[in-house]
Amino acid sequence: MSAAAVEPHPIGQPVSRGLIAAWAVWDWGSAAFNAVIVTFVFTVYLTDSVGVNLPGGISANTWLGWSLGIAGFFVAILAPVTGQRADAGGRRKLSLGVWTGLTVLTMAALFGVKDQYQYLWLGLLLISLGSIFFEFATVSYNAMLRQVATPANIGRVSAFGWSMGYFGGIVLLLICYVGFIHPDVGWFGVTSEAGLNIRIVALLAAAWFAVFAIPVLVKVPEITGLPQSKRAGFFASYRVLFHDLASLYRTDRHTVYFLGASALFRDGLNAVFTFGAVLAVTVYGINSADVLIFGVAANVISAIGALTAGRFDDRWGPKRIIVISLIGMLVAGTILLFASGPTAFWIFGLILCLFVGPAQSSSRTFLARLAPPGHEGQLFGLYATTGRAVSFLAPMLFGLFTYVFGADRAGIVGILLVLAGGLAALWPVRPPEPAGRVHVEATG
Repeated sequence: MSAAAVEPHPIGQPVSRGLIAAWAVWDWGSAAFNAVIVTFVFTVYLTDSVGVNLPGGISANTWLGWSLGIAGFFVAILAPVTGQRADAGGRRKLSLGVWTGLTVLTMAALFGVKDQYQYLWLGLLLISLGSIFFEFATVSYNAMLRQVATPANIGRVSAFGWSMGYFGGIVLLLICYVGFIHPDVGWFGVTSEAGLNIRIVALLAAAWFAVFAIPVLVKVPEITGLPQSKRAGFFASYRVLFHDLASLYRTDRHTVYFLGASALFRDGLNAVFTFGAVLAVTVYGINSADVLIFGVAANVISAIGALTAGRFDDRWGPKRIIVISLIGMLVAGTILLFASGPTAFWIFGLILCLFVGPAQSSSRTFLARLAPPGHEGQLFGLYATTGRAVSFLAPMLFGLFTYVFGADRAGIVGILLVLAGGLAALWPVRPPEPAGRVHVEATG
C-alpha cells in the first residue's frame, strides 16, 4: 500500500488516560443517534405514528427499509474513498468533525417531522442522510483507535469505547423515557400532541451528540498527511483504492478474508437489536412499554461483556473473543427459538446481549491490529463498505423465514444462519498477534 500518513503509538510509549477518555466520549455521545434515533424511539415514531395512515398500499416499514438501503448503497461506494482521502490529506479529525456536525444537523431537523403521514418523506430523508453522515464519521473515529492506544492495550481501549456507547445509550434512553415518553405531560409541559414529545427527544439527542463530540475534536491531535504531490483527486482515489486492494490481497489476503467474515457476523449482530424489540412483543409477550426498559438492560449487559472481554482481547487476541462470542450467541439464540414467555426472553435475551459487546469491540481491534500505519481510515472505510454490502442479508432471511413458516419466531433462524455463516468464514482467518505480553502503563 502507499506511503503512511501517520504512525500509531509504538510499544512502550505511554498513552494518556485523558486522551483515551476524550476519544471514548464520542462513543458515549453517538448513542444519541444509534439508540434514540435509529433503534428505540424515532424510527418507531415514524412507522407507528407518522406513517400509520399512509395511502398507496406500501407500509411505512417498507419505505423505511428501502430508504436505509439506499443510504447503505452510498456508504458502500463512498466510505473507503472518504477514509482514504482523510488519511492522505491529514484531515482525519477534521473529517470526524464535519461528518459528526452534519449528523447532528439532520437529527435536529427531525423536530420538523409532525405526526402526519405527509411528513414521513421528510423523516425518511433526514434519517437516511443522517445514516450516511454517521457512517462516514464512524470511519474516521475508528481510524483514530491506534492514535489513542498501544498494541498492548488496544483491546481494552476499544472495549472501553464500546462500553461508553452502551452506557451513554442507557442514560439518554432513561432521560427520554422519564422526561418525555412515559408521562402524559412531560418535562416543561410537553405532550404527545403532533408528536411533540418525540420531536423534542430528537432535539435533545442532537444536543447530546454535539456536546459529547467536542472532547475528541479538542484533545486528539490531527494526523500528518502525505505531501500534496502524492495526494489523489476524488476519482483518482478509486484507482488508488483498487490498486491497494489488489496489493492487500496479494500481500495479506487474510485481511480481505476478515473483512468478508466480519461483514456477515456484524450483520447478524445488528439484526439482534433491529428485531429484538419486535420479537419481544409479538413472540414472547412483553408489554410494549417495557421494551425500552429491556433495551436499557441489554445495553448494560453488552457494556459489561465488552469491558470484561477487552482485557482478554489484549491477552488472547481478538479472534478468540469473537469466536467465543458468536458461539455463545448461537447457543442462546437456539434456546430462544424454542423458549416461550417473557421470563425466558429476559434471561436468554440478556445472555445473548452479553456476547454482542465483545464481538463488536474485538472486531474493531482485529482490523486495527491489521491496518498498515496511515491506512486505518481506508481500511475502516472498507470495513463500513463490506458491512453495508451484505446488510440486507439478515433482514431478508428474517422476513423469508417468517413468511415461509407463518410465524415471527421462525425469523430467529434467519439471524442464526447469518451468525453461523460469519463464524464459519472467520474460522480459517489468521489472527493478528496479541500484545498481551507487553505491559504498557497509561499515564494521567
